[in-house]
Amino acid sequence: MLNDFYQRLNQVELRTVSIEALVLLACVALAWGVTRWFGRDQAKDSIWFGQRTFDGLLFPLLALLLTDLARRGVSGFQPVLLLRIAVSVFLSLAAIRLFARVLRAVYPASAVVKLVERTISWVAWIAAVLWIVGLLPPVLAELDQITLAFGKTRVSVRTIFEGVLSAGVVLMIALWIAATIEKRILSEAVTDLSMRKVASNAIRAFLLLIGLLFALSAVGVDLTALSVLGGALGVGLGFGLQKLAANYVSGFVILLERSIRIGDNVKVDSFEGRITDIKTRYTLIRAGNGREAIVPNESLITSRVENLSLADRKFNIATTIVVGYDSDVGQVQSILAEAAKAQPRVMSDPAPIAFLMNFAPDGLEFKLNFWVADPEKGQDNLRSAINIAILDGLRAAGIDIPYPQRVVRVESLPANVPPASDTRL
Repeated sequence: MLNDFYQRLNQVELRTVSIEALVLLACVALAWGVTRWFGRDQAKDSIWFGQRTFDGLLFPLLALLLTDLARRGVSGFQPVLLLRIAVSVFLSLAAIRLFARVLRAVYPASAVVKLVERTISWVAWIAAVLWIVGLLPPVLAELDQITLAFGKTRVSVRTIFEGVLSAGVVLMIALWIAATIEKRILSEAVTDLSMRKVASNAIRAFLLLIGLLFALSAVGVDLTALSVLGGALGVGLGFGLQKLAANYVSGFVILLERSIRIGDNVKVDSFEGRITDIKTRYTLIRAGNGREAIVPNESLITSRVENLSLADRKFNIATTIVVGYDSDVGQVQSILAEAAKAQPRVMSDPAPIAFLMNFAPDGLEFKLNFWVADPEKGQDNLRSAINIAILDGLRAAGIDIPYPQRVVRVESLPANVPPASDTRL
């Protein structure tokens, strides 16, 4: 309370504050040294250590432990204020680091993570300030007096707040364990990326379920009532959430069957690209031009999908050109094949080959076929480079690339215009 806080302020002297400051400095220095010693060879994405010594979770936890022990020891022979404030600060910092580090490790590309971090930071620092000035107990007492009705049951706001906090901590620990298992065990034991994905998703879902049950039990929720909720949820999945449930089940089927995998080049309807990620509800397919499609997993199970990488990694690309009728066919085929062979991305086996495809109205139509093993690097850029090489080769050989020709026959002319057989354009 405020009276207790003011009483502590009145007891503060320069000598006691100096002793507390020296003790606090020693605790922080010791925590920093231990964290730096153990974290010198750790990965930059470690939850315990982070990119720098102060970024991880270990430093605020060690500082909190040492500061609290020092506070208990110093309080035996003098009033304590600075160490008491430091304990609340390090406690809030440890809570913020726990949520922030775990969320960044599990969801590195999520935009919601920053919003959650800011919300947790504000709540933690406000709670620390209220505890320092002695207002936290009366605030909690007031929240305990505010109740909300859920049917015949009334629950206080304090109970809801503590339940959300407990559930958040338990779920963060569950996510932490899942991320550690995926990084330390699955990355080495499971070499297939798709199987590793389904194993990590299953472990994460299982640990989150267990953590949620523990959190609800800690708050005081009767778990036997969840049987009714489970029945209602099953009915909802059968009717209202049928499509959503089908997509989730299809996602696990795709990962288990491995009919399509991350990195495969596929064609779904008219969209062609490389699979960049397989989520539990949808699959991300990225085209060579940078466009990305979000395809529901159910569509990949029930519709026709061309997996261009399932049997063979070779990818065929073709380009077409028309030359004059007086051109040497063998020379043209040689120029086209050599233009493709000069590109390092074009495979030598099978070798590029040119065919005379058609006797077009304007000339001889040739089609050049060549194969690449890395279509994800782009097709238009390679086709453009080969077309430029073909154009240079044909010009150097003196082979004509004809303009479109059309014949216009004039049936009648005015009397003052001399007749002509026909006019060619």
